[in-house]
Amino acid sequence: MTLLEQTGTPIGSYAPDFELPGIDNQVHHLSRYLEKFRAVGVVSISNDCPYVHLYLERLKNIQSEFGSQKFTLIGINATCAPQHSQECLDTMRSFAQSHQINFPYLWDSTQDVSRSFGADKTPTAFLIDAKGVVCYQGRIDDNPQHPEAVRLHDFKNAIAAHLAGKTINPTQTDALGTPLIWRH
Repeated sequence: MTLLEQTGTPIGSYAPDFELPGIDNQVHHLSRYLEKFRAVGVVSISNDCPYVHLYLERLKNIQSEFGSQKFTLIGINATCAPQHSQECLDTMRSFAQSHQINFPYLWDSTQDVSRSFGADKTPTAFLIDAKGVVCYQGRIDDNPQHPEAVRLHDFKNAIAAHLAGKTINPTQTDALGTPLIWRH
């Protein structure tokens, strides 16, 4: 087993800016999103993660609910492609189209951005304010398998609190998902 340095971005610190290709054939920069939106949600996802499949409708609903309030969600895939042929820009495009994803889906082929954020599972959610500061990190909610039984909508509550100018509590939770597959 190889130990990899996982830097991570603590709550209250500036999020790492990125320049990543998207399924729309454009290059996406966090700084450009921060110029347009009051808050940006970054979620580590992948095409074949069973937890991502469980959470996908909830993520699309979050984008739909908060998009009109100058919020955007961004999915970032950093799963190591040589180990998982399901993960590349072409399959990401197909995945996004078949699931009608309503937010940008970006490819972190070097895994540098995901490592800088401190993503360790798919999905891991991060909320970034308009100044670029990470104000929430962790799970989407407390029940991946049963959406009707969710008691704590952690990510959604963090977004709502931030957009309403209220204090986010909690600011950090443990992500529920599959360990992100790192390049060896």
